[in-house]
Formats: sequence, C-alpha cells, structure tokens
Amino acid sequence: MFGIADLECTRCGAHLEALEPQTVCPKDGGILYARYDLNSLKQNFKPEILKGRVASLWRYAEVLPDVLPVTLGEGFTPMLPSREFPNVFIKDEGLNPTGSFKARGMSVAVSMARAYGLKKLAAPSAGNAGGALAAYAAAAGIEAHIFMPKDVPLANRIECEIYGAHLTLVNGLISDCGRIVAERKQKEGWFDVSTLKEPFRVEGKKTMGYEVAEQLNWKLPAGIIYPTGGGVGLLGMWKAFDEMQALGWIGPERPKMVVVQSSGCAPVVKAWNEGKPTADGWTNASTRASGLRVPKPYGDYLILQILKTSRGIAIAVSDDEIMESLRHWGRAEGIFAAPEGAASLAAYRDLRTKGFFTEEDQVVLFNTGTGLKYLDLIQKESSASPPARHIGGIIGPY
Repeated sequence: MFGIADLECTRCGAHLEALEPQTVCPKDGGILYARYDLNSLKQNFKPEILKGRVASLWRYAEVLPDVLPVTLGEGFTPMLPSREFPNVFIKDEGLNPTGSFKARGMSVAVSMARAYGLKKLAAPSAGNAGGALAAYAAAAGIEAHIFMPKDVPLANRIECEIYGAHLTLVNGLISDCGRIVAERKQKEGWFDVSTLKEPFRVEGKKTMGYEVAEQLNWKLPAGIIYPTGGGVGLLGMWKAFDEMQALGWIGPERPKMVVVQSSGCAPVVKAWNEGKPTADGWTNASTRASGLRVPKPYGDYLILQILKTSRGIAIAVSDDEIMESLRHWGRAEGIFAAPEGAASLAAYRDLRTKGFFTEEDQVVLFNTGTGLKYLDLIQKESSASPPARHIGGIIGPY
C-alpha cells in the first residue's frame, strides 16, 4: 500500500502494514520506519535517472510514499562551499518553505495524512515544526492544532496564525506541550504527528541524506555536523545512507555523525559522555536556540546507536558561542543562520581545535533554518543601540 512494503519497529523488529495510520509500535513504543522493496527498485532506479527531475525532495519519489504530494517546493537546498574553511560545505535548510528543514518532514507526513483521509492533525513544537505543520495542513485542507511554549520566537507564532492553525501557547517546554497533545488527542479526534510518533516525518527528513550524496557526486563526506533537538534529521539521513547502499548507489563507508546541542539542554551529549544507551530527561532546559530545547528526544536510543556506529561524537556548545557563530557566519559566509544552525559552526571550530577533524576532512555543516525567524531574539541579544536619526523634515524632490 502506497508503495510501502511495511513499517518496521526499530526496537523489536515487528512489521506492521501501512494500510491505515500508524503511530509507534504497539508492542514496545518503538519508532516505526517505512520500508520499501529496494531489491526490486534497484533494477531501474539509478542515480542517472534523477537528471532533469524536479528540484525538490520529491525527486526521490521511488523511496517515498506513493501518494499525491502536498508540496510547497521543499528540499534540494543548496550545498554551499565555505569561503572560510577548505573542504567544508554548508547545507542551507533555511531556504526551505517556512524557513527551515521542518518543511521536509511535514510535506511527507501531511501528504500521507491526506491520503489516509485524516481531518485533524496535532503536534507540540519548539517553533519551526509548528509553522511547517500549519502551512502544509493549510495546503492540504486539514485542521492543524499546534501547542508551543509561550516564549517561542514571534515569527513562529505569527506564521501559525497566518496559516489558520489552532494555536495554543503553553507555559512550559515542548515536553509539556507533548503531554497536552497526548492527553487530549483521543477526545478531540486528533492524529498525533509529534516528532517520531508517526513514520513519515523521518521519510521527508531522510531526503537530506540523498541530497548530500547527490550534491557531492555520490561520495559521502568524512563528517556531518547536525544540530539535534528531536534528532529526526540525523535518523533520516542514516536511514537514507542504508537505502542508498542497498540500491547500489554508495558503498559501506559512512560519515562520522556529530550531534551538537546547547550546553543549556544537552541530554544526548550527557548520555554519550556517560556511555548510556538512552538519555535522561534534562532538567531546567534553557537555551536561546529554541529548536534545541528538547529535554529528552524520543529517538535517543537510535541517535546514540548512530553515533557509536559512525565513530561520531556528541558535543555541547554555549549559547554565547552559538550567537557569536551566528554573527560570524553572516559576515564570513553571507548566511543568516538560525541559532540552531550556527551551533554547527561552533561545534566544527571546537572539533578542529581538538583534532577530531582536520583541514583535509570534507565536512558538511547543517544550517537548519533562517535567522529571519529569530529577529526578536537577535535584537534582544544586540548590545548596540540603533543610531539616532535627526530628521527635521522631508527632503525632496525624489
């Protein structure tokens, strides 16, 4: 059904049919991955047939659900060579619809929701996912119910309202928003599209992995630095690499995957440093990078497995480092990054200093969104007062 062989639990390996909407594994709550018949696909689905296809994530249609897409032009974002660091590329996800990588996951998840005939979708959000859900639900003619912490950037709140979503601001964190969705969804008739609580947001995010490979001529980089809140993009890219190997597009080599989090909310970093297979909930989470303020990612067990398998690392950077990197990227690269994305630059600098990466290593840094979504935050951070403007009258003619 929908071109999907089945849905596989990433914990117990159970297989479920995709005939009707699924959330997580009913046996153990494990995250479900959509699986495709890659052995059959590999006969005809080859890299060369991508030439001339639409420049969106739907160019990889054979390894996505076979449904009518709800699309706003998401995906196939540029891979920009750094002007400052040799062998470094910046994957700029801020050029997606709604200004962040979240558009990828919501495009596929909402496409499937429409195919299933769902009428009401709900999700907690630290900001950008809510805006993306609101936009794609509007395009699909589906109700969106979004719960956000009340201190999200102003742009996130306004875009949800503009797209006609039902928005609730919560005095708490994204985990508190998630609890409200879980408590009310059955009574309200909502289908929960929370991070990793359904199988298809990861399908949209995995296309970042296909794009990295395609844009680097089917040779994966030495490392990928990825800002990690919920971690869906990291999981999706790793899934994409496995799919591409099964299709015969790449070999078994993998990048070192690097998780970067804020030191004010770093549950994966703490678990990694302590050698734990899962993360403990982070107490008193606080960071200017609102997308990284996730006290306990649902996919923590998969994230930590990937770090171990790839010989990667998890690293925390301070908010001061994040904001300095945001400004530095603007001046050095002409990229106005989201704070979450700027964390990638802070992590790369640190890892170069420590020798984890060398100048010869090809590394991709992900900017996950545009800084234009954070103007209120950045203005508050600025210590400089705007210059006085002494305007005595209108000067003309023009």
